[in-house]
Amino acid sequence: MTQAPTPTADIVRRLVRTLLKDERDGETDDGPKVRPVGEDAGPATWWVGTRQVLRLALDRETSIRRRRELRLRELVRPHIPVAVPSSVAHGEWAPGLICTLDTRLAGGSAEEHRVSAVGETDLAGLLTGLREVPVRQAETLGVPRVPPRSLESLRRAAAEAAERLADADEFASHRMRQLTPSAAVQLTAQSGSPVLVHHDLTGAHLVVSADGRVRGVLGWAGAVVGDPAEDIAGLALAVGSPAAVRAATLAGYGARPCLRGLWLARCDAILHLAEALGGGVTGPLPPLLSVRLRRAWEAILLERVTDLRGADDMP
Repeated sequence: MTQAPTPTADIVRRLVRTLLKDERDGETDDGPKVRPVGEDAGPATWWVGTRQVLRLALDRETSIRRRRELRLRELVRPHIPVAVPSSVAHGEWAPGLICTLDTRLAGGSAEEHRVSAVGETDLAGLLTGLREVPVRQAETLGVPRVPPRSLESLRRAAAEAAERLADADEFASHRMRQLTPSAAVQLTAQSGSPVLVHHDLTGAHLVVSADGRVRGVLGWAGAVVGDPAEDIAGLALAVGSPAAVRAATLAGYGARPCLRGLWLARCDAILHLAEALGGGVTGPLPPLLSVRLRRAWEAILLERVTDLRGADDMP
């Protein structure tokens, strides 16, 4: 198998010229202005001028997901109240590897701007719209169906990780005792019709304006058909548990899926932080992981629900 070349500015400029043909947005005499989006994106994502972004698949699996994403975004677009990127052009930048040139959505990220109360209604509309996307059509596009995760298995793993974080003075492990084995069982995902789940609602994938409105959602390549609590969990890590639960409640979700999403987020945050600690990180732990841990463990009104007996009849 021929290894794809490492994308460089020159490679990207030549590629963009081919994709854009007669377009001249942001070009100089040497071609369009291009620059990497950031260190986290590596060589795979580039700003092109001021209005576009180029994404390059670096392996065959990512290429398959990106091709599916192009079709899925068109399916999702009419159902949600926020923008999704539009494809200006796409093609292969190396044999079997797709590249997509997309419109750049105006705004920052949820890591830069705090989501306002009105922005929470935008998130509610997103969750409502995802529930309305026809599942059969999504699966026809190749979106995989994924079974709900076992919260009890996650609870046990997170409890062990919490002890390691406690030894490193990064977390008070006794807080995990709030999720008892019986509560984890009660928060098992209920049987019913699965929905389209974005499955990667990170702060970087939420486009937020300076006034706190959620203007768009990026990163649809990992979408699945499955447990909507996963998206509530993603929002808890991205914008904080109170905002996530308020948005989910506005979208019509009851106490059970909200609590399940909250605990998925809390366990995930502990596991990710412990993984970084076990990976030999020296000095302060990655700040974003610490922020996500704090967001996941923010107190919410539903903390008053102690035994879930009142939530048995909630959706």
